[in-house]
Amino acid sequence: MRAVADGDRRAFEELYRRYAPWLVLRLRGRCADPVLVDDIVQETFLDVWRGAARYRREGDVAGWLWRIGSRRLVDALRGDGARGRLRQALARLRQREEASAEEQVLARVRHGDLAGSLAGLSPELRAVLQATVIDGLTTREAAVLLGIPPGTVKTRAMRARKQLREGLT
Repeated sequence: MRAVADGDRRAFEELYRRYAPWLVLRLRGRCADPVLVDDIVQETFLDVWRGAARYRREGDVAGWLWRIGSRRLVDALRGDGARGRLRQALARLRQREEASAEEQVLARVRHGDLAGSLAGLSPELRAVLQATVIDGLTTREAAVLLGIPPGTVKTRAMRARKQLREGLT
């Protein structure tokens, strides 16, 4: 580990050859997704390469690798669990042949009318629509992008939709 901490690539390669298969087997006992496990192993060894100097010389290398890898796996499973289920549910909904709200509006409105209505919006309202509808960002993501609070994004989106409805009818 001292050699790895000093940037010795050969020592790192030896560490990888010695412990990567062991770590893969341990992580696969906790996660059935082999792609995720392989990603976690790669990230673990990347962390080791970057932070080998933090290794306590009296500690067990395998235990240190296990702590890093298992924490990364828990983080990945926590972060992807709910989001993954949501993505799957949305994918099932998208597979239906129903038109989205935007597609329904566009089907009823000539392109020129929509462009004129969009042009009539203030730059602030247009920016919120661009971020949330066209770019598909969440309210929080749009807030970060635009540098405004999430509540302001929601208010501006509501005002923009109202103005668009009035302009299109």
